[in-house]
Amino acid sequence: MQQAIPHVDDEGLAGALEAILMVVDSPASVQDLSEALAVSTDQISDVLTNLRNEYERDNRGFELREVGGGWRFYSRPIYDPFVSRFIVGNHTQKLTQAALETLAVIAYRQPVTRQKVSAIRGVNVDSVIRSLTARGLIEDAGETPTGATLFATTPEFLERMGLRSLDELSPLAPYLPDREELEEIAETWENQ
Repeated sequence: MQQAIPHVDDEGLAGALEAILMVVDSPASVQDLSEALAVSTDQISDVLTNLRNEYERDNRGFELREVGGGWRFYSRPIYDPFVSRFIVGNHTQKLTQAALETLAVIAYRQPVTRQKVSAIRGVNVDSVIRSLTARGLIEDAGETPTGATLFATTPEFLERMGLRSLDELSPLAPYLPDREELEEIAETWENQ
């Protein structure tokens, strides 16, 4: 026999949202939360905004952020040194300089081929691409007409960067070569 799902009243909505957000391993969308709690998306959005403001006002050790298309709890950055000290053994590996550079090229030029990333960086990026794909930060985004695989960032990338969308990336255009220069560089690299 299936257990009946209780109705959530206005007073219990904040608590129900907190309980759900404490157990998610990726940001929960307003739509998914709305469906789970059988209340309108407007109600969910209002309560999430109120909770975020309340946590900020109370200077809690955590904050509620909207990232990667949903909402999730994060530790407040000011407490990072304490969290880092607590986590013994550093279970999360940091990205290498090569991985960071490759990820930046993909984020700003996506969708982009491995060959173009190699041309921009001036080194072979095959192993770095495999590593970033395995970590879930980039993914296959189709193929060019010639059959080369295109790569793009994932929602996991947005979540880890604390971004809602790629539009929030800092402007980088003044520091990068234009598309024509990139094409020339890529052609030179492919012909080597």
